[in-house]
Amino acid sequence: MNLTKKKELASRVLGVGKGRILFIDGYLNEIKEAITRQDILDLQKAGAIQIREIAGRRKVVKRKNRRRVGKVKLKPKTRKQDYVIMTRGLRKLAKHLLLTKKITREDYREKRKQIRARKFRSKRHLKESLE
Repeated sequence: MNLTKKKELASRVLGVGKGRILFIDGYLNEIKEAITRQDILDLQKAGAIQIREIAGRRKVVKRKNRRRVGKVKLKPKTRKQDYVIMTRGLRKLAKHLLLTKKITREDYREKRKQIRARKFRSKRHLKESLE
């Protein structure tokens, strides 16, 4: 018994895909007789036509990232930033001392090398070393 046209009619009436329409074997003769939308709705109410649940797809569970050698993401240290800020300030001070003729050109070059070697902790420390 070919009920493909009935299945298409039922899918249109019930608003679901053809694959989700299920005809119950005991009611096949009644289903074959149904020709109107109302017939299909009555058969569904009676339990002759059932709608299969949506199959859906399995949710992909994301694998947790493993913390290994290549995955360790530490917060970057502020050490370099501190160095840059300190060095720029000390270099500016050294340049100012050179321009105001408080130190000679040779002293300036020496202080620049010491600043690069991180000899001074602060501007005050640099000023104390000049005295």
